[in-house]
Amino acid sequence: MAILTEEQTMLRDMAREWADNEAPVSAFRKMRDAAPTAGYDAATWAAQAEMGWTGVLVPEAQGGAGMGYVSLGLVLEQLGRNLVATPLASTAAATSAILMGGSDAQKAAWLPKIAAGEVVATLAIDEGPRFDPAKIATSVEGGRLSGVKAFVPEGDSAQLFVVAATDGLYLVSGDAGVTRSPRHLTDARSHAQVTFDNAPAEALGGGVELIAHVADRAAAAASAEMLGMAESAFAQTNDYLKTRVQFGQVLASFQALQHRMAKMFTELELCRSAVEGALEAIDSGRANVAQEVSLAKAVANETLHLVSREMVQLHGGIGMTDEHDAGFYLKRARVLETQWGNASWHRDRFAKLNGY
Repeated sequence: MAILTEEQTMLRDMAREWADNEAPVSAFRKMRDAAPTAGYDAATWAAQAEMGWTGVLVPEAQGGAGMGYVSLGLVLEQLGRNLVATPLASTAAATSAILMGGSDAQKAAWLPKIAAGEVVATLAIDEGPRFDPAKIATSVEGGRLSGVKAFVPEGDSAQLFVVAATDGLYLVSGDAGVTRSPRHLTDARSHAQVTFDNAPAEALGGGVELIAHVADRAAAAASAEMLGMAESAFAQTNDYLKTRVQFGQVLASFQALQHRMAKMFTELELCRSAVEGALEAIDSGRANVAQEVSLAKAVANETLHLVSREMVQLHGGIGMTDEHDAGFYLKRARVLETQWGNASWHRDRFAKLNGY
């Protein structure tokens, strides 16, 4: 487990308390049923901005806290526990692109607005059904960007897109030359196909290499959310087995079920180590960030897949119904497993980066 500063401990505890009191899973269910176009509740997003979470990555000079990715991961983990629908992770990924490749003018124009929660930003990379930053056809000519991005998280409401093109990343703001087509995925969150047709675009520095660096940070953020989801799914299942009686015995007394819970607990501990290692590597600027992120995302994918599946199965018939929350965890898990690279993609990348 990572050693946290006093500020980070306070941030984690505040996020956990807020999520439990103000954004339980029932709030997600209410949002899901209301089906807002944005895929999240505007008041909930405003509350997160008021608490400063939108500025966790933004330097103090631009109105943020400059606390880094470990701190962002702490917040996303706690929000993930309750399936809080928020554009925080997507905005953070776009923020990373501006921090790493933006000019002073671009930083001054966007970072204060992001820190204040006035702008929802997102990263647009994928052009097909699978994550593959090597297969990008979007092009820019004369400051105008054209291309189609297949699955853009928060694409329905984002005011700022960080778009991957053949020669690097570009900022596209507003709706000039931008067409959004909602894609209804199983997790009831915002995913849009976004078509750019000669949209005005500003280049970020860093070239093609910046795409991979920013995608790594998006994957690390997703892994933190997945860790929180897996923790909550495990805890809910464990509590259920301790109270549910069948055949005259509490389910937790059956050794076969104890073994399954022990397996999940072990995988959760390994997942935490991998995710925290990736976040710390990013903050430390270590040379092996790519390896650490691929390890974390692969482990998080597999761990959440296991725990969300077991949550449904061990709850029995009720776990298969929409009235129970288990399905929400499984559905969100399946989407996050494919976002920013599935387990197979990251295992293959990890092997190649290590010379295999």
